[in-house]
Amino acid sequence: MVIGRLKTITDSRSTRSLTVAALISTQQPTASRKLDALKITVLAGGPGMEREVSLNSGQAVFDALQRLGHHVTLRDIGPDDLTALDLPADFIFIALHGEFGEDGALQAELETRGQRYGGSGAAASRVAMNKVEAKRCFERAGVPTPLYEVLDRGNFDQAMTRTELPAIVKPVAAGSSVDTSIVRSRDALASAAGLVVDRYGEALVERYIRGYEFTVGILGDEALPVCEIRTKREFYDYQAKYIDDDTQYLFDLDVPAALLAEVQRVSLAAHRALGCRVFSRVDCMVDRETLEPFILEVNTIPGFTSHSLLPKAAARVGLSFDQLCRRIIELSWAEFESVGCVPDAPLQ
Repeated sequence: MVIGRLKTITDSRSTRSLTVAALISTQQPTASRKLDALKITVLAGGPGMEREVSLNSGQAVFDALQRLGHHVTLRDIGPDDLTALDLPADFIFIALHGEFGEDGALQAELETRGQRYGGSGAAASRVAMNKVEAKRCFERAGVPTPLYEVLDRGNFDQAMTRTELPAIVKPVAAGSSVDTSIVRSRDALASAAGLVVDRYGEALVERYIRGYEFTVGILGDEALPVCEIRTKREFYDYQAKYIDDDTQYLFDLDVPAALLAEVQRVSLAAHRALGCRVFSRVDCMVDRETLEPFILEVNTIPGFTSHSLLPKAAARVGLSFDQLCRRIIELSWAEFESVGCVPDAPLQ
């Protein structure tokens, strides 16, 4: 659905109020007595490039869960050291971004061990981490996503001549915009794609959408308020995400309410198309001319600090950081109870 170029500017709060009403109806605690004072292991760190961000997320979650009265342990983990999983725990809260934590590997290990954990399952996590597989799922589900091509050494030369410019070059399975660039010339395309192919074996080359960059948090089966990301850089790269002080995250937007509702709709559709559950954060571009939204990716373990975008969006509907963590545990616990694959009773 293309919204079209709406001339009348409406207050974005009208869309937000509908979302709040729908979300609050799902916020009643489930099995609250059962979920008091759990033994919880928070996993953070890991082997990937987002390790430092993950450690910050883990510490923030650890602090929140302690305030909620749980018995919490914070542990680093990696594929070569799984000793953190040997600790007795009712629940595993994953705060591990990127490699091992977000690619389904850790989730698969937890499922093998029969341990409850937060967020999407192994299969959905693996697909979401692989941008090409995710885009194929979007296409099958009718979710709009930018046109793309996958480059490797076998088709590299042909792609250099047929790729429409400008374009975005990025790794197929990496986070935080690492090794991502906008290219506007054939020489720049060859250089950027060559670097990514050399490092990762293949590169995703995507149509460049000139317009507005939005992100939408998903909690339960509801889309949270839309956040616009504004940076002085050419795009929202690693520097803009983690280093710059002037990157803006805006919720009070002078854009048509119909557009915000459509961004929420396609974001939730993207979350569902990948089989994600409990929570995620969906990144989206909106074409400046047509106001058509295009889904870029779904982040299954987004940042978990008080300054991260999912907590910011949750705060807009009245959920504190602590309440967000509690709700993730409640929703995740309910998912595991529904399939009956782990013991029902918390550890004593």
